[in-house]
Amino acid sequence: MAKGKTKGKRAPAALAQINRRAAGVDIGAKFHVVAVPDELDPEPVRSFLSFTSDLNRLADWLLSLGITTVAMESTSVYWIPLFEILEIRGLDVVLVNARDAKNVPGRKTDVNDAQWIQQLHSYGLLRASFRPKAEIVALRAYMRHRERMLEYAASHVQHMQKALMQMNLQLHHVVSDITGVTGMTILRAIVAGERDPNVLATHRDARCKASADTISGALTGNYRPEHVFALRQAVELYDAYQDKVLDCDKEIERVVRALPEEKADAQELPPPRRRKAQKNEPRFQIQPVLHALLGVDLTQIHGLGPYSALRLVAECGTDMTRWPTAKHFTSWLTLAPGSKISGGKVLSARTRRSTNRAAGLLRIAAVSVGRTSTALGAFFRRLAARAGKAKAVTATARKIAVLFYNTLRHGAAYVDPGANYYEERYRRRTIENLRRRADALGFSLIEATATE
Repeated sequence: MAKGKTKGKRAPAALAQINRRAAGVDIGAKFHVVAVPDELDPEPVRSFLSFTSDLNRLADWLLSLGITTVAMESTSVYWIPLFEILEIRGLDVVLVNARDAKNVPGRKTDVNDAQWIQQLHSYGLLRASFRPKAEIVALRAYMRHRERMLEYAASHVQHMQKALMQMNLQLHHVVSDITGVTGMTILRAIVAGERDPNVLATHRDARCKASADTISGALTGNYRPEHVFALRQAVELYDAYQDKVLDCDKEIERVVRALPEEKADAQELPPPRRRKAQKNEPRFQIQPVLHALLGVDLTQIHGLGPYSALRLVAECGTDMTRWPTAKHFTSWLTLAPGSKISGGKVLSARTRRSTNRAAGLLRIAAVSVGRTSTALGAFFRRLAARAGKAKAVTATARKIAVLFYNTLRHGAAYVDPGANYYEERYRRRTIENLRRRADALGFSLIEATATE
C-alpha cells in the first residue's frame, strides 16, 4: 500500500460554489466596502461613498463584471438606498442578518467583512431575510410612520395632563379620556380664555358618565399664565399630529386600494364582529377594503380587529407562499419553541428574542382574546393557570398566527368552536389518562352516577 494512503477512507468533497458571480457589501454610514471574486477584477475590493452618484457607480461596476447577486448586512437604515438602487438595476440583492454573517473573532475590518460576506454568499451559506414586495413595503412604511405620529401625539397628551395637574385641574381623573369629545371641548375652552368651572362643565357630552357638578368641582383650580401657555401649546401640537395622522390615512387607503388582488374567488363579506370603531383606527372602512384585496375576512379571527389585521398585512404581506408551512411562519415570527440540543439533551426550548413587529401585534391580540368567551380565550386561561401568563401569551399568539396563515394561504374560514371546546377536550383527555393508569395498576374506572 502506498505511503500516506489510508484504506477504506475517502477524501472529503470540496465545497462547491453555488453563486460564482456573487458580491459582498459591508454597509456603512459614510461609505460601503464591496468585494467581488478575485478572478473578475485586479482590484476585487473597492470602497464607495454613500452619495447617490457613487452608489450608481457601484452598480455600474458590478454589472460590468457580470455580477448577478449581491449580499449585504441589514445595518440600521443605511442599507436601504443601496438595496433599492441595486434592485432597480436588476441585481438579485440578498439582505442577511448580521448574526448569520458574523466573521471570525479578531479579524474585524471593513475589508475582511466584505470579503467574508462575499465568500459565504458564493457558497450559498447565507439566508435572505424576509422582505415583502415593493407595494407592501410602501404600505409598511406608511403604517410605521403613522404609528410614530400617534406616539408623538400621545406624548403631548401627557403634557396636557401635566399642565392640568400644575393648575390642580382634575379633569383627567373624572373624564376617562381627555382626548374625547368632552375633554377636548373643555380644554379648548380653557385655552380660549374661559375660567368659570360651571360654564366649562356645560361642555360635557351627554354620553359622559361624570355629572356636571363633578366636572365643575374638578375644574376649580389656579389658572396661572405659564401653565395655561404650556397647555395651549400641548393642545396645538396634539391637533397638529392628528392632522398628520389623517394625511397618513389618506395615503394608506390609496396604497391599499392600488394593491393587486390576490384571490379572484372571494368569499362573501360577513357582518363585522365589532360595531364600534376602535380608537386610533384609520379614518376609512378597513374591513371591506381588505376583503376586496385578500378575498377573505381576517377580522373573523378572534383577537384581530380591522386595524390589527391591516397592520399584520403590512408587516407580513399577502403572499404566504414565502413560508412553506405554518410552522415556518411561526418560526419566522419567533413564536415557535427554540431548539438548543447538545449530546441528545434538550438544553433549552425557549423562544428566541426578537423585535419582530408582527409578533408583537399577535401578542397584543393574544392578551385581548384572553378576556373573551371564545375557544382561544378558554385556551389562554387554562394555559395561564398551568404554566403562567407569559407562556400563555406566546402560545395563544402562535395559534392566532396559524389561523392568520391558513386563512391567507388556503382561504380557510375561521369558525369559533366555542369556549366549551377546550374544556370538554381537556375533560376527555384527563379521563383517558385516569383510565390508562387504572388499567396499569389493575383497577377499573367506573363513572359515578348521580344519587339523590
